[in-house]
Amino acid sequence: MADRELVKKMLRAILQANKGGVSLSCLQSEFKELTGENIPYKQMGHNHLDALLASMPSEVRMERNRSGELVYFTSGTNETAHTAKVVARQRSSKKTGRAHLVNTQMRVKPAAPLVLNGKILDQHLRAFEIALSACRCLCVISLLLIFDPSAPLNLNDSLGLGKGKPYNPQQVQGRIREILGKYSNGFWVSKLPQIYRELYKQDLPTEAIKDLETWTHICTVEKTCSSNSSELLLYPAKEQTNTCSPSPILNPKSTSASVPSLPSSSSSPSPPSSPTTLSPDLKLKLEELLVKYSNGLWAHALPRLFQDTYKTKLPGHVLENLHLLADICTIDYPMPDNPKRAILYRRSSTEGGGEDENCNRRNSTNSDEELKVRQELGRRLSNQAVPALQIPKEEYPSVLVVEATNTNGVILRYIGEGYSQAQESMEDEMREFYGLNQSSPTPLSSPCSGQLVAVRAEEEEEILRAQVCEVMSEKVKVYYVDHGFSEVISKTKVFELHEKFFKLPFQATKCKLAGLEPFCQELAVLKKFEIMASGRILLAEILERGQTPLVVLYDTSQDDDVNINAACMKALQDRTLASPLQVNSAYMNVTVSSVCSDGTIYCQLPSRGLAKLNEILENIEMYFHSQVTSEFLVSKPFCGKGCMARFKGKWSRVEITNLHGSRVLDILFIDVGVQASVEVFELREIPPLFLRELMAIPPQAVKCCLADLAVTVGSWTPDAVQWLREKVLNVTDCSMKVAKVDETKRCVYVHLFTDKNFHDPARSLNHQMVQSDLFKQQPDVFLTSHRFFSAFYLPVPGFGNNIDVYVSVACHPGHFVLQPWRDMYKLVVLMGEMILYYNKTEEKPLNIQKNQIYAAKVENNWHRVLVKGVLTNGLVSVYELDYGKHELVSSTQLRPLIKEFRQLPFQGITAQLAGLKPRQWSEEASIVFRNHVEKKPLVAQLEAIQEAANPWDRKLMVFLVDTSQEERDIWVHDIMAEFADEQ
Repeated sequence: MADRELVKKMLRAILQANKGGVSLSCLQSEFKELTGENIPYKQMGHNHLDALLASMPSEVRMERNRSGELVYFTSGTNETAHTAKVVARQRSSKKTGRAHLVNTQMRVKPAAPLVLNGKILDQHLRAFEIALSACRCLCVISLLLIFDPSAPLNLNDSLGLGKGKPYNPQQVQGRIREILGKYSNGFWVSKLPQIYRELYKQDLPTEAIKDLETWTHICTVEKTCSSNSSELLLYPAKEQTNTCSPSPILNPKSTSASVPSLPSSSSSPSPPSSPTTLSPDLKLKLEELLVKYSNGLWAHALPRLFQDTYKTKLPGHVLENLHLLADICTIDYPMPDNPKRAILYRRSSTEGGGEDENCNRRNSTNSDEELKVRQELGRRLSNQAVPALQIPKEEYPSVLVVEATNTNGVILRYIGEGYSQAQESMEDEMREFYGLNQSSPTPLSSPCSGQLVAVRAEEEEEILRAQVCEVMSEKVKVYYVDHGFSEVISKTKVFELHEKFFKLPFQATKCKLAGLEPFCQELAVLKKFEIMASGRILLAEILERGQTPLVVLYDTSQDDDVNINAACMKALQDRTLASPLQVNSAYMNVTVSSVCSDGTIYCQLPSRGLAKLNEILENIEMYFHSQVTSEFLVSKPFCGKGCMARFKGKWSRVEITNLHGSRVLDILFIDVGVQASVEVFELREIPPLFLRELMAIPPQAVKCCLADLAVTVGSWTPDAVQWLREKVLNVTDCSMKVAKVDETKRCVYVHLFTDKNFHDPARSLNHQMVQSDLFKQQPDVFLTSHRFFSAFYLPVPGFGNNIDVYVSVACHPGHFVLQPWRDMYKLVVLMGEMILYYNKTEEKPLNIQKNQIYAAKVENNWHRVLVKGVLTNGLVSVYELDYGKHELVSSTQLRPLIKEFRQLPFQGITAQLAGLKPRQWSEEASIVFRNHVEKKPLVAQLEAIQEAANPWDRKLMVFLVDTSQEERDIWVHDIMAEFADEQ
């Protein structure tokens, strides 16, 4: 564990858990108990532990107690020197003081469970990456596509039901035919017992599952590309025909060499041949759908999507003849053994607009005066060309927000190397060049409009680049092209701009705030933005790159990230449409819409807003029913976006809370307080006709907690949660009395009643729960054997036994973590299934034990983890068994790892580099090694295997080879050997 940032994180956790400080010896022992290792101060370049701690002033504070012993505490958050410098040097048109400085330790939000960063030139690895990208999509959408979204998704069912008892085949066949009529796109055989039980209130006989493959007149059973015999797909029986359907035409980029023709029967006469073309109208509609899904669309999702959008059925021959779509889309078959699973990608006549340009970089407003300057710009650059500003390559760059008179044109600057740092260097050089000595340049005698000049700032002795906007008798109006605002200054402060200062692109640029386009000039929105964003350094998530990039801004200076776009949208809400909540006030006709597993409840209170909301939603329901257009499909989902989704069969307001890749996302039904995971094609844009009215209504779900209980939120037993749900859900005439309003937690503490007798506290549900045994904890059952976890099959060590791998973590040559490349798509499938399962599973309190296996939620993804240690402040140290990373998570984010998620061997394999003698690697050597291998696909030549009782303790000794260079292979141990010799 020589990763400096990881060590900092662990030390910070220990120090935060010990508010009274911790001694040096106790710090070492707690670190070892937490991680299983000593603090690696030598590997980090220090001879003593106290020297390492002294090098971390932003994390560790040292004091002496009364006995003279050194005690260590956690330090407060300090901003980086560069960030402070950027804010301090930012010029502003507002003379209201210094810009506001916030913490800029950006927390990047991962968009997908797995991202490959390596450039793979080897033909075999390139082909596999294409397959991986397609299979990545399979897991996260297939389950939701083939199941009713409103039905609970329980992956814990087994097939061992029925106990082999005699059964009536005709009855079961008839029921399966009914089920397949409902799920015409097919589903997993493993889900059949659950569906059967829910529909018919009986268990499906075990023998019936065995007989499915023989009932070809009822259903078709297909195996996936997995070797697991339990992974079977069930479809309705195919129509009888003499001839096979034409084999699909493969996309040349597809990884499949061939696709077998679909099975058929010769027991009935041949039907008329399928059409050889599609009508222009049908092609146009299909192309409209594909435009909305630039990341691809599964073919078997077309019928439902087509029906929802155009209110008519998709002709049946389309899916059987996908090659007819070849002129409007490319067709990819990620699973060679299953031609029913095809992905459609829209063909585009152009490949985009080339390099990003920054056509808005010179103007802060769209005034007529500055537009004229813009038109003259080409003739006014003193024959010098200034390069265009390129948008940073990273997805989440840091930006300094200057100002906004329109959310479609927010002025900002990018922070970092090549941007703010390059600007600082240039301005330092300009200050020296235009110094006050005798050889400094003389002011321009006659500046002209549109000319680029150097300007001595009005209040400070700074020399800045500017563009002349207007020339007056004694003054000129200039626009600071790197700082984004205009100013009127004396002509004596204007100088000719030397040619060497034309090289850096203008740093002031513009962006557009996603989701706020219809309200870009609303005063309430702009005022909220001014308060929350102007003068601050924020995180920008770039959704769309172009002349004016589309972004979502985040303030990450607090414990929880603040979505600036969403906060500005909430400024449109009319608070008079929400029920005022006051202490000791009573409310009747209350509806409890949701009871969470931690004891939090969401209530709907009678209000003008609720009545208006219901009226608008009814109108939207009729509007969607009458429309046959695809314009309401959500094409660019992002966190904080408001849109529509189905809840109990009707369209309801939702907010997107998290994205898992490009197809599956988490949403919150803001008017009932229910969370869900859905696919992007299940969402709809709010029709513009109703948008403004709908945005004015605050969320109608009020977050509440029961007052005067002996337990806190988060400590509820499953029995208590279930009891409360049975009492209040689906009851429309509850009443409640407000005991306390906690503005910081945005929660109301109430006494809840199932009738209107709120005057009698003894009749409250609070009182009933206090008097009951509902909060008595029951002992948990733990997995004490790891026999369910299998290990990878590895070839015999020796020359020629190579494995394609991906290095997920690299500390130093003596410790890194590999993932077998061939099975990475299986991990993606597994993580997608875990997201869908655990996001719908109720939280149950666990007695978490060290060295046990759990599922843990880490940064919105579910991982299989090994618990390394439990802290007293509620945090748990875990080791990600598939990625090899150490993380700290809340104990509330752990769940039991069910049997279905134990089948795939753990993907993270610990390894060390062969061909080198064991040694203590310096921090510099570790960095060199990390830069060569981490987050890269490589070839590993297996030299030796160190077996262990648990698969996660096993260790490999391998040679690593980088085969991405066309001219030669790079053996990593050779590089490290040379590095060691130099040391």
